[in-house]
Amino acid sequence: MVVGEEKMSVRKRLSKSSNHAEEEEEDQRDCAEESQEAPSNGRVDLKQLISKKIKLTAEAEELKPFFMKEVGSHFDDFVTNLIEKSTSLDNGGCTLTSFSIFEGDNNHRAKDLRAPPEHGKIFVTRRSVLDELFEVDHIRTIYHMFIALLILFILSTLAVDYIDEGRLVLEFNLMSYAFGKLTVVLWTWLTMFLCTLTVPYFLFQRWARGYHRTSHPVVHSFIHCFLFVVFQIGVLGLGPLYVVLAYTLPPASRCIVILEQIRFIMKTHSFVRENVPRVLNSAKEKSSTVPVPTVNQYLYFLFAPTLIYRDSYPRTPTVRWGYVTMQFAQVFGCLFYVYYVFERICTPLFRNIKQEPFSARVLILCIFNSILPGALILFLTFFAFLHCWLNAFAEMLRFGDRMFYKDWWNSTSYSNYYRTWNVVVHDWLYYYAYKDFLWFFTKRLRAVAMLAVFAVSATVHEYALAVSLSFFYPVLFVLFMFFGMAFNFIVNDSRKRPIWNVLMWTSLFAGNAVLLCFYSQEWYARQHCPLKNPTFLDYIRPRSWTCRYVF
Repeated sequence: MVVGEEKMSVRKRLSKSSNHAEEEEEDQRDCAEESQEAPSNGRVDLKQLISKKIKLTAEAEELKPFFMKEVGSHFDDFVTNLIEKSTSLDNGGCTLTSFSIFEGDNNHRAKDLRAPPEHGKIFVTRRSVLDELFEVDHIRTIYHMFIALLILFILSTLAVDYIDEGRLVLEFNLMSYAFGKLTVVLWTWLTMFLCTLTVPYFLFQRWARGYHRTSHPVVHSFIHCFLFVVFQIGVLGLGPLYVVLAYTLPPASRCIVILEQIRFIMKTHSFVRENVPRVLNSAKEKSSTVPVPTVNQYLYFLFAPTLIYRDSYPRTPTVRWGYVTMQFAQVFGCLFYVYYVFERICTPLFRNIKQEPFSARVLILCIFNSILPGALILFLTFFAFLHCWLNAFAEMLRFGDRMFYKDWWNSTSYSNYYRTWNVVVHDWLYYYAYKDFLWFFTKRLRAVAMLAVFAVSATVHEYALAVSLSFFYPVLFVLFMFFGMAFNFIVNDSRKRPIWNVLMWTSLFAGNAVLLCFYSQEWYARQHCPLKNPTFLDYIRPRSWTCRYVF
């Protein structure tokens, strides 16, 4: 019925627009007839005709935005409802999931769309949002603007180097330093991958096949659960951390190892979490077959661009290798883009900032000067990883569901921004942190569950930054845990006016500027004010507050 109503609504608006167009044609025909009937006052009739055409054009221009907005919104609703109904039919009446950390009483539409817990996330074949938007010339022009800006960054660097050095300096010292010791990164990743591929699968298989036969299922389960936790903490947790610290890897190389460590931990948790209930149900029903996934299914999941395990996913028919090449080329383009942002904006800004003592004036100037590079790094990180990198792997694996993010840029609330910025991680947090917390304790503790999700996310983000930068400076944790959670309640889903989108963007730019300013100041302070015998407190005490160096 909803789809039918949307169709009728679109038809009515289209019929109204066609009637309006017919009226315009009749008016133009009348104008032409009047001009033909005027034998002598040609100049006056021509002015009237031009005036009438200008008036009709103005009316059409006023109608066009309203018409496009209305038709677009109704068409989106029509397609969404159609997808939801088709997914409901394919999954035994379970409607398409709406991913939301928060289940407020006013979020009735999200509740209607949310799948039952036993079904979890439903994967459907769909393209990424930017792939669809880039087919519109107006949106693609914005993409071209960023390319033009990159070209200007490159020309600016070459011109400055030529003026200062008298020659073209084609060196990338900052990038070569940041990604140093890649051989250590590669063998560390290979070790993590092989351990993740073998140990969790072997433990789960032994537990699943032995659970049906053992006379002490609780003891049997406890032993295997203990071994799995030891693997998660000892092998995937402490192992990569030891390599990062022992080999003193540079920042970007550390970031690669730590992010892959987190990804493998989340993947193995999802694999066990999704398959354990199947084995328990099989034992309860006294089935003769044990539902253990194949190695190929687990291997595919380890590379698939999702953190939610399924035995199978929607697949595309072919691999477009030209598309894959383009996505990887854009990743490297974004990497060089970030390099030039640091080289031309950040490094000159922060290199000499500590020539005067730490004060409110220095801090305010630093934050406002960091807004532009912070915004560029935000856009480039999103585009390079959440769009290009994930789409490249999805295309190579013929992974059909490309909804790695949604239109977060249209968010008028922080709760919607958290749901749409990174759908891949949000799905994991929603199903394995929020939903499992409510299942384990009680559904009345929704606020506590939400607080736990924020705490987990903030802690993991801060852990990745602290290890990558080699110092603990919990600016991100404070912004995320306190200001982010406060904004989630204040700027909630009830805010729909465009002004809230403006405020969301303003706070987002300001927050990224604060992060870039504080962490860059601390980085350069530790470079220029080293300590001979640092203690543990020296690693967690901000050096930028007391460091002052002169040349």
